[in-house]
Amino acid sequence: MTSVPESANPVAPASPAAPAAADCGPLTAEQLAEARQYGRLELICGLADKLLDLVYLAVMAFLVARPLDAYLQRSALLAGNDSLRLAALLLITLLVHLGVSLPLSYYSGHVLEHRFGLSNQDFRQWLWRYAKRNALAIGFSLAMFLGLYWIIWLSGGVWWLVAAAAFFLVSVVLGQLAPIVILPLLYQIERLDADELSERLVRLTRGTGLSIEGVYRMKLSAETVKANAMLAGLGRTRRVILGDTLLAEFSLDEIQVIFAHEIGHHVYHHIPKMMLTGGLYSVLGFWICDRILVGYTGLVDYTTLGVHTLPLLMFALTLLSVLLEPLHNTISRRYERQCDRYALAQTGLRDAYVSAFHKLARLNKDHPSPHPLEVLLFHSHPPIAQRLALAESDARL
Repeated sequence: MTSVPESANPVAPASPAAPAAADCGPLTAEQLAEARQYGRLELICGLADKLLDLVYLAVMAFLVARPLDAYLQRSALLAGNDSLRLAALLLITLLVHLGVSLPLSYYSGHVLEHRFGLSNQDFRQWLWRYAKRNALAIGFSLAMFLGLYWIIWLSGGVWWLVAAAAFFLVSVVLGQLAPIVILPLLYQIERLDADELSERLVRLTRGTGLSIEGVYRMKLSAETVKANAMLAGLGRTRRVILGDTLLAEFSLDEIQVIFAHEIGHHVYHHIPKMMLTGGLYSVLGFWICDRILVGYTGLVDYTTLGVHTLPLLMFALTLLSVLLEPLHNTISRRYERQCDRYALAQTGLRDAYVSAFHKLARLNKDHPSPHPLEVLLFHSHPPIAQRLALAESDARL
């Protein structure tokens, strides 16, 4: 619940079934079986994590929060200060959740990754990164929920509109700060000195209106064998970030195709579209939260909203996020397909496109053909088999 999300993988997991799976390049039957098993266990862990979050927050909201708030009010320091008491309640909620979810996080983030040969971390390294990631998340959560309650106390019945606008602005600021402040706290990032590669990537941006601050290497190999790349930042902070695992395993043509895909997100204005969609989600989500708070507490005067309602608000927001995820993923998969077509059209490197996805399937242990229901509910990227089929269909045109 509190961890900072990992950077999105350029490909999604998968399962048995589609004929294309059998044709997924160099993946042997043994590799396909291993990818299927890894994907299944990853899915189970993801579902268990969502269920754990919802059950934990429900218990906090409906059984623990009110008596815990009453206990905190016995403190002379906290009794007359709603903001401090809110911060204390939030810290307790988040820290207890960390303790409750630690076994699952350890299994999914360390044991499972080592079992399938995907992790380069020992336990101490994993624990340090886990602690650092969650420290950042807790700090962000404190700022977010303190700000949210101040908006509720000051804005009254229209708080949900004010909060949605505020969160939209925060998302813009975070988008600008991510590559220069947030990512360097988690990964070692350095400017890439590779003239030929940099020239190729810059050449792809010509005529698109896209300006990039530079090309950077992100040291993923200290943590994983998986490959990743991204176009991070907004405006003056926009930059290309390539994982060192990708640079070590992929050819210049393959990297060029992957980057062309990322440029497609800019050309089709996917980032502002997703931010606008997120803003609409926020308006809807905060309005529903308002109705829940009013219905549950009988709230009339918003200045009197008790801090014990915090876990209820967290539960409602988490539940809404789970329910909206399939819609968000459907939009995301559509955007990814657009960018795949763009990459093929702009580079003409069909063979490099195909070989790049073969390598991603092997390195990331992604099964090429997940069950359609799994894709619908959980995948933000199309399955590899579908992305390879796109290249085949383009070749026939």
